[in-house]
Amino acid sequence: MDGGVPYNPRTVEEIFRDFKGRRAGMIKALTTDVEEFYQQCDPEKENLCLYGFPNEQWEVNLPAEEVPPELPEPALGINFARDGMQEKDWLSLVAVHSDSWLLSVAFYFGARFGFDKADRKRLFNMINDLPTIFEVVTGAAKKQTKEKSLVSNHSGNKSKSNSKRGSEPLPKYSKAVPSKDEDDDGLEEEEEEHGETLCGACGESDGADEFWICCDICEKWFHGKCVKITPARAEHIKQYKCPSCSNKRARP
Repeated sequence: MDGGVPYNPRTVEEIFRDFKGRRAGMIKALTTDVEEFYQQCDPEKENLCLYGFPNEQWEVNLPAEEVPPELPEPALGINFARDGMQEKDWLSLVAVHSDSWLLSVAFYFGARFGFDKADRKRLFNMINDLPTIFEVVTGAAKKQTKEKSLVSNHSGNKSKSNSKRGSEPLPKYSKAVPSKDEDDDGLEEEEEEHGETLCGACGESDGADEFWICCDICEKWFHGKCVKITPARAEHIKQYKCPSCSNKRARP
């Protein structure tokens, strides 16, 4: 279930790169591509699984037929629970199982290629530095980031915050950016809001010099490239809705 392309990462760095690619694909399914993902998880179909691939793509498909499978399999039958609970709760459930699957695949590779205690610890620490899919989908990652910013007074935060504000669309940050006449308290509040912002689509905090846009509904921040919004296009948007909020509607 790897898109038909055999792939066997062998080093800690290669397995972590594999992990990040699969993770990005699954986050995409549960956020920016959530409408398509929802439609594919038809409860009338057979047991379905959500797969993430190293190339950051995702797929809803039947489980592998071979026994035992080449890789650990993700949670089976995610489609059956779709209509029996609130959509956000269902997505959170799928996210939790997706996190478990990603860890099992990563450490399957580690065991297969004989990682020792030091390698396993290094791999786990690299993985643990990233927010989980569950944290990204539920918004918990952003909440944790705000809490960290409250106890962090590193001077580098201000410069990072300023550079990120400079690349955000004017309609989206003008209400939050303090004027030059405001005191340091206003600057600190701004740092808490933007200092370590995570993209609601990919879950990454890098790209301080990239263009960001904020959803006016859920107030999550996104890389412009992740939601296909350019600075020029943002100037003409009065109220921006992210893909997830745009696709929310009453379910039958």
